[in-house]
Amino acid sequence: MASTSSLALSQALLARAISHHGSDQRGSLPAFTGLKSTGSRASSVSSRRRIAQSMNKNRSLRPLVRAAAVETVEPTTDSSIVDKSVNSIRFLAIDAVEKAKSGHPGLPMGCAPMAHILYDEVMRYNPKNPYWFNRDRFVLSAGHGCMLLYALLHLAGYDSVQVEDLKNFRQLGSKTPGHPENFETPGIEVTTGPLGQGIANAVGLALAEKHLAARFNKPDAEVVDHYTYAILGDGCQMEGISNEACSLAGHWGLGKLIAFYDDNHISIDGDTEIAFTENVDKRFEALGWHVIWVKNGNTGYDEIRAAIKEAKTVTDKPTLIKVTTTIGYGSPNKANSYSVHGAALGEKEVEATRNNLGWPYEPFQVPDDVKSHWSRHTPEGASLESDWTAKFAAYEKKYPEEAAELKSIITGELPAGWEKALPTYTPESPGDATRNLSQQCLNAIAKVVPGFLGGSADLASSNMTLLKASGDFQKATPEERNLRFGVREHGMGGICNGIALHSPGLIPYCATFFVFTDYMRGAMRISALSEAGVIYVMTHDSIGLGEDGPTHQPIEHIASFRAMPNTLMFRPADGNETAGAYKIAVTKRKTPSILALSRQKLPQLPGTSIEGVEKGGYTISDDSAGNKPDVILIGTGSELEIAAHAAEVLRKEGKTVRVVSFVCWELFDEQSDEYKESVLPSDVSARVSIEAASTFGWEKIVGGKGKSIGINSFGASAPAPFLYKEFGITAEAVVDAAKSLF
Repeated sequence: MASTSSLALSQALLARAISHHGSDQRGSLPAFTGLKSTGSRASSVSSRRRIAQSMNKNRSLRPLVRAAAVETVEPTTDSSIVDKSVNSIRFLAIDAVEKAKSGHPGLPMGCAPMAHILYDEVMRYNPKNPYWFNRDRFVLSAGHGCMLLYALLHLAGYDSVQVEDLKNFRQLGSKTPGHPENFETPGIEVTTGPLGQGIANAVGLALAEKHLAARFNKPDAEVVDHYTYAILGDGCQMEGISNEACSLAGHWGLGKLIAFYDDNHISIDGDTEIAFTENVDKRFEALGWHVIWVKNGNTGYDEIRAAIKEAKTVTDKPTLIKVTTTIGYGSPNKANSYSVHGAALGEKEVEATRNNLGWPYEPFQVPDDVKSHWSRHTPEGASLESDWTAKFAAYEKKYPEEAAELKSIITGELPAGWEKALPTYTPESPGDATRNLSQQCLNAIAKVVPGFLGGSADLASSNMTLLKASGDFQKATPEERNLRFGVREHGMGGICNGIALHSPGLIPYCATFFVFTDYMRGAMRISALSEAGVIYVMTHDSIGLGEDGPTHQPIEHIASFRAMPNTLMFRPADGNETAGAYKIAVTKRKTPSILALSRQKLPQLPGTSIEGVEKGGYTISDDSAGNKPDVILIGTGSELEIAAHAAEVLRKEGKTVRVVSFVCWELFDEQSDEYKESVLPSDVSARVSIEAASTFGWEKIVGGKGKSIGINSFGASAPAPFLYKEFGITAEAVVDAAKSLF
């Protein structure tokens, strides 16, 4: 336990906290250290002086946010085992970071109390089945503090985090990487690290719960009933994505979302007073959240319990519990400083922290009574899942149709023959913009795939993404499947990642203009990394959008997404290719798909097919023999038509020409060498590609002797036909390029 002198300092700092939080200024936020002084350091003198000044300055001010009422809650465990358990979490984090000589010990040391109460007293989960459907979800949005989460999973009995895994923190091949990765460690719900992404994911998880509960629960059978919890820090609060997502959470009234704000006022550069002085409480109240302030997050266990209890009584809005903590709590010389944020404490400071907190145990040692205390979660978790399974079995008997749909969502098993609902086209079918053809596919899929839902960033009527048979998901109508994201592209992407990772059979799509992927690229990269099969419906895919000009005309975007691992970049040329892209996108649940779709009308081309799209690149016309055409013309999207026209001209001049659609490079790369050779024979070096975008990367396809026609500058404002001629995206240009190769 901490010494008397350290407790006195803690009381002084607590007084500072209570006084200061009555002001709108966050420049001198509280620090509950519970520490004892180890020397007359100048910084300590300065800190004490600031504390005194702050207390005098703010003594008369009242708190803006009501604190949690602690008198109504009884502790579920005696305080001694709680203290020991909390310190076990702290020292597992300290020891792992110290052994790795890398990591972020400060957050786990400060957040251990709230995290302990969540995992030990509040959350419902089964450690032996991390994927049990009705579990509570937890997201560590401040993912750099991941040793907090690994310690919790270890104590709770998850097989994925053994003591050897803790000892291998941040090492190659370990289950304990430097940030939480859902695809690496069972028990981790989402991949976090880029700040703000996690809280957006949490909004998506909570949205999924609310949507499924509204669709499938019955007055006599509640089979969807779980909470989403998250911990976010000052860095998350600063990122714009968090405000976008939390604004939507308030609008949607996600009452089962409870977020803990680790209010420690320290970031990498130092005290947040240098860059972040807004009143977070008032901002969240304005966003439609219920806000509670826990003044003492270091030792105020009952305050934390009371806050959670209160949050659960608020069912019509999400709750932010601001928990004022000390980063690096227990470290005599580094607590409440940026130096404990992102570096190991060092051997001497680890020993000093052990002495300060009265921790006599060896590194990575969990006391037997703590192990015994946490061991109950294995049988309790099994019982929770067993009870739910029995409840679902009864539900299935009484509501077989609803149960079948929900089971499809839980398991990810698509209905048999669902793909037959996709529309098909012939060359005689009317031409149309692929964004309109996309809408036909979206509505066809929604009729047969129960977990299909999504929406647009305030562009539904332009992206053509509305599901006609559904209404809008809103606070009062959460059973509906059209999601209105407003102009919040980044938040939209993060939320859809959460939806996709909630259940295997939830298939979210989201939409905006292709150029505005610039606003959401961070979330799209996390989709790829975390194996979240979000479908990105991106319209207005080129200079073909016309008069809106270069601010809205994507150039480098296709190439950039082709460079992104685990991402399928589709650019369909017509209706069959659009349907083919959706067939793949729906089935690829661990890979996000991007569909770049045209604003302008395109013809239904001879030779295109759903089956061809599955190969990524395929021949749509060829008049050669023996796999030896004189030239191969390669196009994507709206330029495939141009390649086909150029082929007609060359054939009239006696040349044999193969026209290839390269709708998805990534799928083509997956094909056998034999198939690739059948489409792009290595003996044929005369190849011409055409795409109304950057030519970057096309040398991989056309080879060193081939030609690539594209746009390597920004576009311009004019009607599309004029732009295509101005930038040389024409059949004439293809013909000339081909002739130069003969």
